[in-house]
Amino acid sequence: MGIISGLMGNAAETSVESVKQEYGKLLGGREEIIQAYQWVRDLMIFTDFRLILVDIQGATGKKVDYHSIPYKSIRHFAVESAGHFDFEAELKIWVSGMGTEPLVYTFSKDADVYKVQALLAECVGR
Repeated sequence: MGIISGLMGNAAETSVESVKQEYGKLLGGREEIIQAYQWVRDLMIFTDFRLILVDIQGATGKKVDYHSIPYKSIRHFAVESAGHFDFEAELKIWVSGMGTEPLVYTFSKDADVYKVQALLAECVGR
């Protein structure tokens, strides 16, 4: 992930192996990490069972919020690709029981937002 992109709050694909080492303790017995995207400190982790959102809080980063969303709870999602003058793409996810406003995540122009959309479609469609 580029430094400028990270500072702007845009996610980029990150190493699955490094995420497994750091966050493997969050996984169930047979659960595997498929893909992960990282902002400056926060993460979006796709597993074969759920979406895990890691929100690292505070200046020290000692307080961490782990938000688990089973794929069956995702009602619909939308992807807005980066245009010629845009530097980022957006992913919007509507989750059952979380109100009418979607969760919104911004990805760097370098991230393959179509890959994110295809992965989410595959996981939600199971």
